[in-house]
Amino acid sequence: MNRSRTLERSSAARARRYAALGDDARVAILEHLSDGARCLCELQNDLGMAPSLLSYHMRILREAGFVSGVRRGRRVDYRIERDGFVSLSDDLDRLAGTATR
Repeated sequence: MNRSRTLERSSAARARRYAALGDDARVAILEHLSDGARCLCELQNDLGMAPSLLSYHMRILREAGFVSGVRRGRRVDYRIERDGFVSLSDDLDRLAGTATR
């Protein structure tokens, strides 16, 4: 694969990760998960969100690397993935370092 395509994919993935945090509902989900793993039904009750909309937001957060889910029978428990935030922080540090030079 050529270098410019690799950079395009890397930049697109980073942009999707940033965009995942650009929605109030997803930030609220992350705030609820900061207290520990929760099932979708608990998040739905706490946030008053329709199941399909909550599932949509969870997919975006999962694809961005911010949350993961573990199936337990019929339910899925979601938790924050610290590595996703560490990676985001590293990206921002690199960008800030580049901007000051």
